[in-house]
Amino acid sequence: MAAGLLESIDRSTQLAGHNRLALLLFRLDDRQIFGINVFKVQEVIPAPPLLKMPGSHPLVRGVADIRGGIVPVIDLGLALGEGCDGRAAHVIVTEYNRSVQGFLVRAVERIVHVDVAAVEPPPGQAGQPTNGGTGGDSGYLTAITRHAGELVEIIDVEKVLAQVLGEPAALSAGLAQRARDIGESLDGRRVLVADDSRVARHQVEKLLQQVGVECVLVNDGREALRYLQSLAERGPLDEQLLMVISDIEMPGMDGYSLTTEIRRDPRLAGLYVLLHTSLSGVFNKAMVDKVGANRFVAKFGADELAGAVLERLQAVAMMS
Repeated sequence: MAAGLLESIDRSTQLAGHNRLALLLFRLDDRQIFGINVFKVQEVIPAPPLLKMPGSHPLVRGVADIRGGIVPVIDLGLALGEGCDGRAAHVIVTEYNRSVQGFLVRAVERIVHVDVAAVEPPPGQAGQPTNGGTGGDSGYLTAITRHAGELVEIIDVEKVLAQVLGEPAALSAGLAQRARDIGESLDGRRVLVADDSRVARHQVEKLLQQVGVECVLVNDGREALRYLQSLAERGPLDEQLLMVISDIEMPGMDGYSLTTEIRRDPRLAGLYVLLHTSLSGVFNKAMVDKVGANRFVAKFGADELAGAVLERLQAVAMMS
């Protein structure tokens, strides 16, 4: 499995923007199969010797020397409440939010490609846009789907990492004040935020609150597009929205496809679109340019994202 993983990931990246989702399937026990987006996976290795670090988070089983780097290894079964599995045999090495970490799992199975139309929010997750709310809590799941007749639960890894690493650094006070000063000219315009991770939506919402900008939160690109189309029925979008901040890897409709649909619709085409993703290590900038996004910012640097929002604020203020 591990030998051909990187080649499989390279092939999978070609599916971005074509309503296909590539998942790495794995098990934490004998019952349920789980999945994560392969774009975030660097490699899969047999579980290496782990060095326990005093004072580390209880979910961190230890650190390992992987290709010359010291990588923390998180017990994913323990994080999901499955208990500590003595039979965990593999580590999935990933890059999320500008950091590399490993996830200890029972067994890695294969990479599959699924139609995003068959990927649904987990039970209990709200399906409507919210003004300053994050919807229902669905545990550690960001979506569910089926493959070969079997239920696949897709993990919200960003929520796991938030539990281990805590909240990201707060926005610097100077930048927040500058944004609030400029934001007085917004005339009620909001920011639309699309992200399938409840934690990620909360992080962006909190940052926008610090810069004095209201936001509307949706769970994926499909919901975002429906919301934008409904706004367009009411009047010019530039009088209602400041910008769109969208994750790239989402079920239903990914950020590439959302941006493409925005540019195709004359009523939406002028919207400013910022793509915001945890794929900092394998991000394909050519794809962002191809679909016509205005900017890309890797998750999650508060000042960098706030700086991008501030630039947009300044541009809008100058045109007012």
